[in-house]
Order: sequence, then C-alpha cells, then structure tokens
Amino acid sequence: MRHVARKRFGQHFLTDAAVLAQIVAAVAPQREDLMVEIGPGLGALTRPLAERVTKLHVIEIDRDLVARLRVELPADVRIHEGDALQFDFAALGQRLRVVGNLPYNISTPLLFHLCRFVANIDDIHAMLQREVVERMVARPSTADYGRLSVMLQYRFRIERVLAVPATAFRPAPEVESAVVRMSPLRPLPHPADDERLLETIVTAAFSQRRKTLRNSLREHFSTEIFERLRLDAGVRAQDLSVADFVRLANAIGR
Repeated sequence: MRHVARKRFGQHFLTDAAVLAQIVAAVAPQREDLMVEIGPGLGALTRPLAERVTKLHVIEIDRDLVARLRVELPADVRIHEGDALQFDFAALGQRLRVVGNLPYNISTPLLFHLCRFVANIDDIHAMLQREVVERMVARPSTADYGRLSVMLQYRFRIERVLAVPATAFRPAPEVESAVVRMSPLRPLPHPADDERLLETIVTAAFSQRRKTLRNSLREHFSTEIFERLRLDAGVRAQDLSVADFVRLANAIGR
C-alpha cells in the first residue's frame, strides 16, 4: 500500500538503488554485527541490512509504518515502535553499529542523544542535511565551526562518506544530503574532567558568536585564567580548538 510521507516526522524516503548500495558498502555490515537502524521508513535500507546481519533492531515512530514493517520484514528483525529521541540505546547491548536516515527536523538533538550512549556504540553511519554535515566536520576559524562541531568532535572521529542529491528521495527534500561516519574516540585525546561543564562553556561561548571570549565567557573566567592557559581572550569562540575548550573547562574544575 502507498504511504503518504508525513511532514511532522520529517519523512523523506530514500529510493535510489545506487545510493542505497553505496551506503551498504560504506557500512560494510558483518554477519555478527549488532545493527540498529533509526527511522527505517519503508525498509529500503533495512532489507539489505537484514540479509547481511543476524541481529538487526529498527526504531520507528510512525505506527502505520511499524504495522507495515511487521508484515514485510523478516521475523528476526526486532522492531521498536517509539521516538528515537527517547530511546534507551544502552538497553540493546554493547558494540552497537547505528545507521539511519535521520529526520532533518530533529537531527541535532538526536545526535546529542546518541552521544549519551557513546560507550555502547562502535560506529554511526547517518544520513543528514548537507549543511549539518558541514558543521559536524568543520575546522576551527571557519564559519561552520560551532557548538555541534566541538561537542561531536570531542567524542568522535567524523568522516564525510557520501554526497546524496535531493532526487534520491521521495518526496524530494529542498536540501542536499550527505552520509557521515562517526567513530568513537577511544581513548579520548582530550578528556574533560566534567563533560557537562564542558558543554556549558561551549554553549556559552557560541551563544554570541560575534563576541570575544572575554565577553562571552566573562561569567566563567577571569583574565588571569586566560593568561595562565596562554589563550587569547580577544579571539572568538570559533578560533578555539576542541583541546582549547577542554583546557578551559578543566581550569574551572581544578
């Protein structure tokens, strides 16, 4: 039966067979992998994954699609009906390989939600709006570098894998897309003493991008701390590396 894409769920179904094959090749699923797909939709990616792995979980919020998938997918595919933003990925076990065409309207909060389970995750392959991917991989002192860049690069090595045109979807979105690979950094190259504090500092620094650190972080740091760390308080947040932000956060906690 035909399914009408629902805007409230940000549904755009990937239908291009060549792009699907490229994604499967990039993921390179192995038989014993514990695979988790977010937003299987009509099952275009789910089916080739199910052919290659013995343990596949899918998370879908649309009850109509869930009913359809329960009929069409192999019986050993575990279907979880619910919101991925509320899902407890740790309940599925360790060494999760996460894949998904992430809904563009919730992609950023969903990425931060996945960060909570980084200890359980081996890697993530995600389809996202191209602009979001550009922010994820951005380097310091560039316009795209921001809170998302810092907080994801703190935990993951991020690689852009594949560009995907809007014509690969039905209905076609108004934006271009891209697939990224996110691999947890183990051990962390720049561990923060308090990761919540790190996020607070990064958020404050980028909340007023045009201000210098001296002004955007005045509630957190004195001039003496910047001098002790040999950081220029006259630069903007986008000019600090991930390591610099960790040094700032750790300076408060010690």
